[in-house]
Parts: sequence; structure tokens; C-alpha cells
Amino acid sequence: MTLPRIAVDAMGGDEGVQTMISGAALARRRHEKFKFLLVGDEPRIKAALDAHPQMRGASEILHCEDVVGGDEKPTQALRRAKTTSMGLAVNAVKQGHAGAAVSAGNTGALMAMSKLALRTIKGIDRPALAALLPTLGDNDVIMLDLGANTECDARNLVQFAIMGAAYSRIVTGLEAPRVRLLNIGTEETKGTDQLQEATQRLREATGLAMRFDGFIEADKINRGECDVVVSDGFSGNIALKAIEGAARFVTDLLRNAFTSSVRSKIGFLVSRPATELLRHHLDPNNHNGAVFLGLNGVVVKSHGSATAAGVANAVAVAARLLEDDLTHRISADLAELGESKLSTTGGKSGGRSKRSAADEGQPA
Repeated sequence: MTLPRIAVDAMGGDEGVQTMISGAALARRRHEKFKFLLVGDEPRIKAALDAHPQMRGASEILHCEDVVGGDEKPTQALRRAKTTSMGLAVNAVKQGHAGAAVSAGNTGALMAMSKLALRTIKGIDRPALAALLPTLGDNDVIMLDLGANTECDARNLVQFAIMGAAYSRIVTGLEAPRVRLLNIGTEETKGTDQLQEATQRLREATGLAMRFDGFIEADKINRGECDVVVSDGFSGNIALKAIEGAARFVTDLLRNAFTSSVRSKIGFLVSRPATELLRHHLDPNNHNGAVFLGLNGVVVKSHGSATAAGVANAVAVAARLLEDDLTHRISADLAELGESKLSTTGGKSGGRSKRSAADEGQPA
């Protein structure tokens, strides 16, 4: 199968052009069908390509010197969408010059530009940021929203569940992924009005390719007990940061323990295979590539600090979504549910979500 080109914002991220190009090159070594539109400063991109000659025939360069800053407000970045590497990468998807865009730049700016350029799928009010997280089970878990929308109503949460399930079916192959809503407890009576209403709508929905299993608490996200965890962006971002912080804490604690004495160092040598497996499992580069679900096009956000291997994984995520036509799957599921099932019923959770990270000018 010949894939559309993937537009890579070569200027985004903390590690610079070399890492972005090296990541794209690594992805191409794994999958020779990948082709790229490399967006950024042409002399710097060409210099980075010197180390990856096999990329030259598979890549086109779109010259651009302007870059979105890491601390730049999305509202400011939007004014330069037509001149920045990030904006041009997203616009390439809009114009059909690329099938997907990958950037490691400012999250809020990328969301704002993507939403403005690509718009949302019919039936989706707001896009959501989704990512794969490791678990103790055989499955990875998809979590959304991770910061695109700080406040969500029941309608948004139902839409997120539909989008997350469609994404899960692509990456896991499951016909009916297990979906749960993030809550402060698993009891039916707990949670906000929005959560209660979303739960009712999902339980009443028929024909969807998912299995709604109620609520899940934050400490169970990585247990492998479900395939999709749905939350508002505020709670989801906090939960994600807590999970990442706990992972770093565990690895740092083990490192300190194993270097505290000669006996500990010997113990480290004995247990090194197990600790290397743990390190690999917790390495965020192995799960790199968050997706803006709900857009008329594929946009993947790489960690700003991702290594070349992490960037390669983000590129692979974009390619997988193109191959399996994620946008069509979400649209089909929305049609199956029917717009009437998603209509606002009033009350405190009625109406659209009040704010998104892009609207507030705050990167996630």
C-alpha cells in the first residue's frame, strides 16, 4: 500500500532538527513505504539529511524559518500559522499535500492550528488529545482527553468515548474495546452531573463497537482492566502527569538503591535483565505519539523531549491511522449512534464544553 506523505515539523521539539530527521529516518528504515514532507529551515534540514542519505529520495523539503515558541500562546501562534513550520505542516494536510502531520512543538498551538485548519468531524464538538499508556496487562490503554479541553459536558465525554473506542480498535484489533470514565470512585452514585449523564447515555446507546464498563479510579488506569479511559482534559492531564511522575520516581528510586553500596551494585548486576525490562516498559519514547482525535485529518503530537526512537514511533502512529482510516471509523460510529442520542438534554451539563486549552491560550 502506498501511503500519503507525512508532514514533519522539523523545527518543533526540544531536541532540534537532527532528532526530528533522525526519527523520520528510523521510521523509514522500519517501513520503506513512508514518504515525507519536511517542513523547516532548508539548510539545517539538508545538513541533517547528510547522515541519512536514504531519506533524500523519500522526502521533499518545504522551506520555512519561522518557528512557534514553546511558551508562545496559541492565540499568538495562530496569527503566524501561514509562516511557521508547525502551521505549514498542518496546512499541508488541509491542502492534501500530506496525509498527516507530526510535530513535537507547542501542544496548545498545534491544537489551535489543527482545529482551525482541519475543523472537526461532523457530529464532534471538540477534538480530544489521546495517547497510549502501558499497563500491567497484555494491552495498552488509550486515555483521552489529556489536556485539549479543560471543561467538558456529558455530550463531549460521550463523543470522546466513541473516538477513543475507534482508535482502540485500530491499535489493539479489539472488536469491542472496554471503555470507562475516570471518576473518584467506581460506585454508580459518585461523580459530577456531567459524568452521571454521560454514563446514562453510554449505557443506553446501542450498536456501538465498544463495551461500556462504568467508572474507573486513577490508580487503576495502568492495571490493564480497560482499553479506553475517558475524562475531561483537566483531570486527564493531571492524571497523566501523576503517572509519568510516579514512573520517574520508581526508576530514580531503583537507581539510587542500586548505587548505595557495593552489595547493592552486585544486586543490580544480578537483577539487571529485570530492571532493563522495567526501564523499557516505562520509557515514554516507546509510547510516543498523542493523537488529536475528531479532526478532518490526522495530526500527531510527539513529546517535546522525544528521542529519535520516540519520533519514529509518533510517525508510525500517524501512518497506522492513515492506513486504517480513523476519521471514517469515527464518522461511522457517530452515524450508528445517531445525533439524537448525543443531543443536549439540558441541566447543569447541557451545552457545549466551556473552554479548551486552545481557547484559553494555554498549552497543555
